[in-house]
This record gives sequence, C-alpha cells and structure tokens, in this order.
Amino acid sequence: MFTRQWYQEKYHLDRMTFNDLMWAYVSYPSIQVYAILLFSSLIVAIYVYPFSLVSPFQILGSIIVTLLAYPFVEYVVHRFILHGQYLYRSPWTAALWKRIHYDHHQDPNDLRVLFGAVSTTLPTIVVATFPIGIGIAGWIGVPLSFATGLACFMVYELCHCMQHLRVNPKNKFLRRIKRHHLLHHFHNEQGNYGITSLLCDHLFGSVYSSAEEIPVSQTVSNLGYQDAERLHYPWVAQLSEQKE
Repeated sequence: MFTRQWYQEKYHLDRMTFNDLMWAYVSYPSIQVYAILLFSSLIVAIYVYPFSLVSPFQILGSIIVTLLAYPFVEYVVHRFILHGQYLYRSPWTAALWKRIHYDHHQDPNDLRVLFGAVSTTLPTIVVATFPIGIGIAGWIGVPLSFATGLACFMVYELCHCMQHLRVNPKNKFLRRIKRHHLLHHFHNEQGNYGITSLLCDHLFGSVYSSAEEIPVSQTVSNLGYQDAERLHYPWVAQLSEQKE
C-alpha cells in the first residue's frame, strides 16, 4: 500500500527543496529495505558470528576493501551495463533497461525512475560484496562487507538525487561531482560515469570538466536507442508508447 502511494506522487527534483528530497528519500521503500538489511547484517556480524575466530585486521579488511572496491563497481555497472546496448536488444531485458536507465536519461529530474530497482540493486550488491567478505574473513566477513556495500549504495542514491536537485550543495566536492554528472546528462553521456567518485573516470580517461572539452552528444537523452536501433529492437519503444 505504501509503495503504491509513493509511486503515485509526483517527484520532480528540479522543483524540490532539500527537505522535500530527504522526506522522499527516507520514505522510499527500497531505501527502507536497505536500511533494514544493513542493520540486520550488523546484528548478525556482532551477535551471531564469533569474532574470536578472526583478527581485527580481517574485520577491518572486509570493510575497507569493500569501500575501495565500490567506486569500481559503480563505474563498471554504469558505463558497461547501463550504457551498453545488449540489455535493450533482448526482449527479456528491454523492460529492465528501460526502467533502470533509459527512463532516467529521458527525464533526469523524475525521482520515481532515478532510484534503482531493488530487484536489480540487491543482487549486484551481493555479487560485489560476498566474495570480498569470504576472501578476507570467511563467512564472518560476509555480513560486514554486505553492510558496507549497502551503506555505500544508500550514499550513492542520496548523492545521485542531490545532483539533480535544484539546490547547489555547499560542499566543494559535492558541487564538483554534481557539475560532472549534469554534463553527463545534458551535454555528453559518453563520460563522467562516476556518481560518488571521479576516480575511475580519471583512471580510464572518461572524465571531462566542461562542455568545451568534448563535442555535444546527439544521444544524450536516448542513449543511442534511435532510428535503426528502435526498428531492429522495438521492445523499449513499444513499452514507452504503452506508457503514453
């Protein structure tokens, strides 16, 4: 019931205040799921697993390595999966791609399609964090690494929202990543893939700081899904027409 009510509301980030955003953020069902899972994971780590079996370095390592890995996971998913072509080229994944990224580039200020879908975000967090936890501290490290991944993603969701909010952040770093992300949405989508960090964009040569550095893209809102692509792979177009 609550989920249905949330989606019935209209959330336009370019018209919202910071307080409006925070209320929408904490009341969003997926954010509440992440918070519950994060708290539960910490309970499991503290009260179920015997910490005497691992060293403090393994415990800290599960957390620190997850934090270090997060920017790379964020970058790979955004650049090579969300901006890839293979999801919309299959009728089985076309609706998924439309929901998790195409609709967001079509209307970057619509909060209802900015948040990730929990059915895709949770498996990604599991795949990214479980091996780290197991590799460093065995099964004791899993809830710690998983909780860290959940916390990172909750920060990601909030940062992403703030980058589309009409309010300019006071923090210098937040202003910087906001500027880069808006260039990604409104100038050229083939760069500035980082949301919470520009580290990987710098490492892999996809960063740009101003509109003068790179030509304007004609596919910034449709991600290349146009003309021949729409004819050969019509499923996203059909879903969009049904929505209209």
